[in-house]
Amino acid sequence: MKRLTLLRHAKSSGKEPDQNDFDRPLNSRGRHDAPLMGRRLAGRGLQPDLLLASPALRSRLTAAAVAKQLAIDAGCLTFDERIYLATVRELLGLVRAIAEDRQNVLLVGHNPGITDLANYLVGGQLENLPTCGLFSVELQVSTWRQLDRAGSRLVFYDYPKRNAE
Repeated sequence: MKRLTLLRHAKSSGKEPDQNDFDRPLNSRGRHDAPLMGRRLAGRGLQPDLLLASPALRSRLTAAAVAKQLAIDAGCLTFDERIYLATVRELLGLVRAIAEDRQNVLLVGHNPGITDLANYLVGGQLENLPTCGLFSVELQVSTWRQLDRAGSRLVFYDYPKRNAE
């Protein structure tokens, strides 16, 4: 059995007129929420053996904050430019190519792809995975290549405003 947890990047600052979307940093709420959600993951005992994230600044900062709370080794953190603005089809291809020795993967990405992937996995109607929202599924498969919605079971769904600290 595999576990896939999706995390939408934390809240980012508004785009400045001369700023590239890829380079937008986290705003104050994002800087608060990313470690908060990392603590929530730690409280659930979730220990990913791979943290796969978009290299966009807001995703890198979110992934780093969560990794720190989970005490994840730097070797388990991978940035992949294919995640930035990926479609559900592209994200599925990426996940299906994960090395089979990885059992528990945390994927940090962007909307709409990350919400679309969550909906695909459980046949759901999630309108929008909020910023820094978590969506975790158990996959009833023995290999990542077998990933399909029929073998996915929602374990938890959480977001920063759900249970304010």
